[in-house]
Amino acid sequence: MNRMPDLTRQRLTALRNGLLRWHKSLLEAERAAYERDVARISSTGQYLQLVLGDPWFAGLCEISQFIVILVEMLDLKEPAATPADASRLIGQARELLVPSPAGGEFARRYGEAMQRDPAAVLAQGDMMAVFAGLAKE
Repeated sequence: MNRMPDLTRQRLTALRNGLLRWHKSLLEAERAAYERDVARISSTGQYLQLVLGDPWFAGLCEISQFIVILVEMLDLKEPAATPADASRLIGQARELLVPSPAGGEFARRYGEAMQRDPAAVLAQGDMMAVFAGLAKE
């Protein structure tokens, strides 16, 4: 029996769902840039291999790993996540979503995506709305 408080579960679920949508948007932006700058991706299998192993997509691994942590936390029976855990993870997710030319690999690539792709900007706005909703809870 999972004893995670309902509000904590709701907050983590909302964060996970928002990050999944945001991550998908970034993957699509990076795919478009890859196809424009490097080569056409001819199949889903090739795309998966690139996402998993090509340096072009490496920056997204940090977000992928963070989402996996959220999924695993939501699936745990014991120990259940606490409200403090949820707040900490929400704070960490906020930090990940800061584009910066002077930051790490992901922050730099994310900033570039925001400059070239309106969908990345819209995804950022959607994620900020998720954070705003989480702040009210």
